[in-house]
Amino acid sequence: MFNREFYARGLDAALDGAVGLEALYGSRVLITGATGLVGSFLMDALLRLNATRGAGIELYAAGRSEAGVRARFGEATEWPCFHYVPYDATKHVALDFEPDYVVHAATSAHPLAYSTDPVGTMQANLFGTMQLLEHLRGQGHGRFLMLSTGEIYGENPVFEEGFSEGDQGWIDTMKPRSCYPESKRAAETLCAAYAAQHGVDAVVARLCHVYGPTFTATNSRADAQFIRKALAGEDIVMKSAGSQVRSFCYVADAVAALLTLLAKGAKAEAYNVANRGSIASIRQYAEILADIAGVKVTFDLPPEAERAGYTQVTRAVLNPAKLESLGWRPGYDLRAGLTETFESCKN
Repeated sequence: MFNREFYARGLDAALDGAVGLEALYGSRVLITGATGLVGSFLMDALLRLNATRGAGIELYAAGRSEAGVRARFGEATEWPCFHYVPYDATKHVALDFEPDYVVHAATSAHPLAYSTDPVGTMQANLFGTMQLLEHLRGQGHGRFLMLSTGEIYGENPVFEEGFSEGDQGWIDTMKPRSCYPESKRAAETLCAAYAAQHGVDAVVARLCHVYGPTFTATNSRADAQFIRKALAGEDIVMKSAGSQVRSFCYVADAVAALLTLLAKGAKAEAYNVANRGSIASIRQYAEILADIAGVKVTFDLPPEAERAGYTQVTRAVLNPAKLESLGWRPGYDLRAGLTETFESCKN
């Protein structure tokens, strides 16, 4: 599936970059969205932690398709530490075990889903989060880590240096495209409410634009489309001028951050997950990847259905100071992360 040499480098970097990792040893970890970009890399990192460091973690991969989970993780699904959990974020969850940690990574985080199924997007983000919080409330222990998004900040050019966790921007609530950031905002409030009213140990990770070799076949985000083109040896097609500025983060650094938050994040707090050394425009991202792959960047307008799912935010830069205060530091700049992505997938 991947070039094992390059992919293993990223897994080791994630484990080496995590702070307080030993807190997870011997625990039960449930990951929803286990076959997604972030969830699958996190699963692989923890499997490697068990294999190379004897961490003794019981891993529960939650997903709608058992066949899909087994296809993604291959021989690892036969290891004693690996368990499949049937899970649909829009339906009632019934777990027959008590996880020590729940990482809620299940979501439709790509533009085509926002434009074609905004209702389903909101249902998964809201109902899925509440169901898991209810389970932890019932069992009376366990830490919940919700993967949120920097999109919750919306648009506000005043914060030129990046949004900190207490900052706010504006989002047009009457746009169907707002289904994703608005439902993530509400899901964050659910975490805070369950922590205050029921004592659930909930933490929120606000991810910037995470990229890496674990992008899925259904991911319609621009960066995933760029990587597909580059891997095919084709020119990267830009569907806008690419002037929007984003915080990017390689998935290995993002997973190191999530592991750090599981171990050291404060209850009922949100943390930006972003890399100060990876702030770039969409066009700059495409040009760096094109240079690595030896292809060119071209321009073409997208179809209306796809364009309807694009965010209108011009500058989405996050300030990671709060996360850095826990000791986390990223190991990849944008070129290094894109190089490892390309080399990991090339074969």
